[in-house]
Amino acid sequence: MNNRASKAPADAIELAIFASRITAVCEEMGASLAQAAFSPNIRDRLDYSCAVFDARGRLCAQAAHIPVHLGSMAYAMADIVAAREWEPGQMIALNDPYLGGTHLPDVTLIAPLFVGDELVAFVANRAHHADIGSDSPGSMPLSKHLDEEGLVIAPVALVDNDTIDESVLGDWLQHLRNPPIARGDFSAQIAANRIGLRRLSALIGEGEAADVGAFETRLAEYNDYARKLAASALRELPDGTYRFTDVMDDDGQGNSDLAIACRIEIEKGHVRVDFAGSADETAGNVNCPLSVTAAGALYVFRCLMPAQVPACAGAFEDIEISAPDGSLLNARHPRAVAAGNVETSQRVVDAVLGALTEAVGERIPAASHGSMNNVALGSHRAESPWDYYETMGGGLGAGPNRDGASGVQAHMTNTLNTPVEVLERHFPLRMHRYALRRNSGGAGAQRGGDGLVREIEFLAEASYTVLAERRRHAPWARAGGEPGQAGENRLDDEVLPPKCTGIARTGQRLSIASAGGGGYGRRG
Repeated sequence: MNNRASKAPADAIELAIFASRITAVCEEMGASLAQAAFSPNIRDRLDYSCAVFDARGRLCAQAAHIPVHLGSMAYAMADIVAAREWEPGQMIALNDPYLGGTHLPDVTLIAPLFVGDELVAFVANRAHHADIGSDSPGSMPLSKHLDEEGLVIAPVALVDNDTIDESVLGDWLQHLRNPPIARGDFSAQIAANRIGLRRLSALIGEGEAADVGAFETRLAEYNDYARKLAASALRELPDGTYRFTDVMDDDGQGNSDLAIACRIEIEKGHVRVDFAGSADETAGNVNCPLSVTAAGALYVFRCLMPAQVPACAGAFEDIEISAPDGSLLNARHPRAVAAGNVETSQRVVDAVLGALTEAVGERIPAASHGSMNNVALGSHRAESPWDYYETMGGGLGAGPNRDGASGVQAHMTNTLNTPVEVLERHFPLRMHRYALRRNSGGAGAQRGGDGLVREIEFLAEASYTVLAERRRHAPWARAGGEPGQAGENRLDDEVLPPKCTGIARTGQRLSIASAGGGGYGRRG
């Protein structure tokens, strides 16, 4: 029996407590996922995200995980929820970027919470699997078609009646090269959702103590509070139309200087972000589903809001996002998207920030390194297959009152590096150099942060794939500063393109140097 007695409106303290408790659900899910995962990519790099949604699929809370995961999940979740009948004890898995995913390595697991017969909420987590069945080790290939990127999972019940469907999981594992590792990671995702369900149930109350009405009332008040705070911040932005165009280096298939055009219209706190004029969808894998594009744009506006604005659906009600169908930022099935999630999303951020310099220039920093600097390595030899994937940080753009930080992840990513000890223990690799790339940040009154250099020696022949940006177009500066130094990829002494793949022989060294951040202001 659900108690739906009305409650007095929450005061600020009660809302703060509610916010902390529901956010803690996400944080504990993430801690569980990291501790239980088998792969270094999830366990050590923390390449995962966790969130709570209401019964309609509206974002309620998220942990401070990965913006591109969370923003795209929040944008697509309502459609995922509406597309099926949900049942207790289910967990639905998906990775199809055209049905709510981002790119194929990111597998999302969604679990509904029922109180009695009533659907009340959802918990969800998204984790990056270094092997999702692509022919290319690391499952981040220079692809031209979605099917080349690995196993495509349309929404399907991985768990039914609280039991793993071994026919579903077994079919996936047949496509993967290290089934025990993959099974362990999927099990960790399931366990994280189960913890989320238990903690959320405790927040709502269980049995006759369950108070769904009180929970829904608090959620409504929470969203209203977020909307009011966000609206106040957005009303501070001056009315007008603002434009900026940035470019992607290339798509890995011979097409370069792909435009990301952004037009922002602001009117009395209502914001419309339109990407008309951006490049058409392309042959390479830098295409984006609209959910990834939206994640980049929403991230920027969230950064302009006060820190105390809750990261829930109410905070984004006054922001509209659009991109032409069939464009780079709203691609159509079956366009390849592996790098769209990790690279194009970063350039979306730069384009939105660039447009906002006209509106609130004093609040906008210079461009950061603008790439996740993706490195995928491995071997598919039957006797000892292995897959390794990581991203790298770089330099942050300087602001009007600060230098840019050096050697850190920026904007749409929030993962760690793989510790050198873990890399060398698990894979036939040796780290020869891992250092700041001194003086790669742009000069100015405030200097851009320096990038990183990571040089890896192959102890056995292996494949490599690099998906990187800001190799041809350096991060831009602000207010008379100087651009950051562009990044560079090398195999021994050979300079490699921004996006490249090949076979490295034993003893060869792959060096990835990430870009520095742009400088701010003229030097005195």
